[in-house]
Amino acid sequence: MRAVIVAAAVAFIISLFGTPVAIRVFTALKAGQPIRTLGPQTHQGKRGTPTMGGVAFIIATVLAYVAGHVALTTLPEQQIAQVPPTMTALVLLGLFVFCGAVGFLDDFLKVRLKHSGGLSARSKLLGQLLVGGGLGVAALYVPSTNGETVASTSISFIRDISFLDVGKVGSVIVFVFVIMSMSNGVNLTDGLDGLATGASILVLGAYALIGFWQYRHWCGDINYQGAYCYEVRDPLEIALIAAAAAGACVGFLWWNTSPARIFMGDTGALGLGGLIGGLAMATRTTLLSIIIGGLFVIITMSVVIQIISFKTTGKRVFRMSPLQHHFELAGWSEVNIVVRFWIVAGICVAIGLGLFYSDFLATMG
Repeated sequence: MRAVIVAAAVAFIISLFGTPVAIRVFTALKAGQPIRTLGPQTHQGKRGTPTMGGVAFIIATVLAYVAGHVALTTLPEQQIAQVPPTMTALVLLGLFVFCGAVGFLDDFLKVRLKHSGGLSARSKLLGQLLVGGGLGVAALYVPSTNGETVASTSISFIRDISFLDVGKVGSVIVFVFVIMSMSNGVNLTDGLDGLATGASILVLGAYALIGFWQYRHWCGDINYQGAYCYEVRDPLEIALIAAAAAGACVGFLWWNTSPARIFMGDTGALGLGGLIGGLAMATRTTLLSIIIGGLFVIITMSVVIQIISFKTTGKRVFRMSPLQHHFELAGWSEVNIVVRFWIVAGICVAIGLGLFYSDFLATMG
């Protein structure tokens, strides 16, 4: 537990004090966020606010991972801890960094061209596909010494569903789909000051708890005597990385909350989504992530519904999509929308954690 707390604390401190450095650097580079003219007019006042802030909390998370392992080496239960970096860490941090890199390229083009378009949708999806596919292969085809892989060949809810075994190739496809879906879901949620950051903190916090709970009831722990254990790979690594990312986002939120001094940009949004999708696959909670990340799903579905409705009937269901902009045009203040959406995100996380724990109780019973 100490290593997880250390990682979260170090990430928070680095992000809290590192983000102002990023603000000064990106401001000096004139890396201001281009604002769409078709969006809510209140956003025009944000023109020039530096973007690409996701760089700050991605770096903070990676450094905190190292700090967490420094703390871990002082613990007596070294027989449980593997020498870093484990394949789980490489996959999860790889998703965070490389999905963030796709977003960074998108942000860079927006700033360079002074246009909100950036990468084409096809190019962005191709980048996510390559990252998800490459790391998906590593997650499914590189087993540990006990034969456990980062991801499973079975579709999972709270644990693997044995009759939904799709094989390694099928699981890589599922892996890519989850990464791309969650990555774009967080990206669509980003758009109001602090909205995606706060929601991501709640989801990452949930996965830190799930990872640590699995570590305390882990089949790979030779000292565990319980009646039921979780067949996952490197659960302590999962908890450590999720906690570090959550702590880094809390530090970033200090500067990203309304009125935002810096935006995470696609750098942060795509990176966070990729990491959350990876956490879902690594903890064997793929379908449960739909509930835990319920806010991202709701906002994504608002875009899907809007597109389908407009293409089939020529009418819009919402004033504007994603959903948060519908409420802006309805007259809600930005702060009201953000706080209320955080409440929705918190409810979804609470339901997800409740289902996870109730399954454990039912199994123990």
